[in-house]
Amino acid sequence: MSTEIYRYTQKFTLECGKELHELEIGFNTYGKLNANRDNVVWVCHALTANSDVLDWWKGLFGAEDFFNPDEHFIVCANILGSPYGTTHPLSLNPENGEPYYLDFPEITIRDMVQAHRLLAGHLGVDKINILIGGSLGGQQAMEWAIVEPDRIKNLILIATNAKHSAWGIAFNESQRLAISADPTFYENTPQGGSAGLKAARSIALLSYRGYKTYNITQQEDSDSLTDGYKSASYQNYQGQKLVNRYNAYSYWYLSKVMDSHNVGRNRGGVDKALSLIKAKTLVIGITSDVLFPIDEQRYLFQHIPKAAFAEFDSFYGHDGFLIETEALTNIITSFLKTDVKGKIIELQRIA
Repeated sequence: MSTEIYRYTQKFTLECGKELHELEIGFNTYGKLNANRDNVVWVCHALTANSDVLDWWKGLFGAEDFFNPDEHFIVCANILGSPYGTTHPLSLNPENGEPYYLDFPEITIRDMVQAHRLLAGHLGVDKINILIGGSLGGQQAMEWAIVEPDRIKNLILIATNAKHSAWGIAFNESQRLAISADPTFYENTPQGGSAGLKAARSIALLSYRGYKTYNITQQEDSDSLTDGYKSASYQNYQGQKLVNRYNAYSYWYLSKVMDSHNVGRNRGGVDKALSLIKAKTLVIGITSDVLFPIDEQRYLFQHIPKAAFAEFDSFYGHDGFLIETEALTNIITSFLKTDVKGKIIELQRIA
């Protein structure tokens, strides 16, 4: 399905105080808004994804899946700064007709949420039945539920946190160091920083998976090797795969967006901010996640008023939130049927 574009004609003021003009927001919708206008499922996507959620979250979203267009009006917007339809660093700056590149202004999670709110207004979405996101997507969903607590009925937060950790920021800074070590990053061309982006993606993968994943999937069959290892080849392949579809400038800015995530900023602290959430909330953690450790989801569960909690282990670590769709379907089904306050949902595998 092709991505639609919403063009916002007024000035868009960012949290940093700077303005974007001629803001564009790429988005996809599936299904139809029902007569009661109460079947909206809004998806907030993660770092390098796009608005075609039926493509990248198969098994959870699709014609035969739990979230399907026959029952739900599904909306996913491309995030601010991402190159899949929304204004980003390679977009043309209307002030000079040239791409922004490193002149793109600083953006935050709150700016992303403001763009989502504009799109919701454009689509006539007054109430959101289910707001869902994992990782960076979960950070957006959480922020939105704080900003507009009466708009969100059910909130699903997967493998995410209330404030990005020092550990997570260190991973992101390491990736930015790799990008900035590539001199072409400062040449302001669409391919600028590609070698650095490849290295950055390789670093990121280590936080998305884990020791066990690599030790099994990339295990060598021979004891005689001194070079040419599977894991080395895999890192190169995955790095280049991202380079082929993304750009270093968007990646640079979006990594900083993730670092900026702190729901307590200018709200009297994290605990006070989380207490503002009125939505019935499901928090899901992955016990093998090294980037967003399970303690971060337990913290959310303990501080969001009407929250339920579930956890599961995954061979895939943090990436399990995209892959373990059977487990997610089971947990979400139980959540939507239950009075959740303070409830721990046990995962029951489908036979």
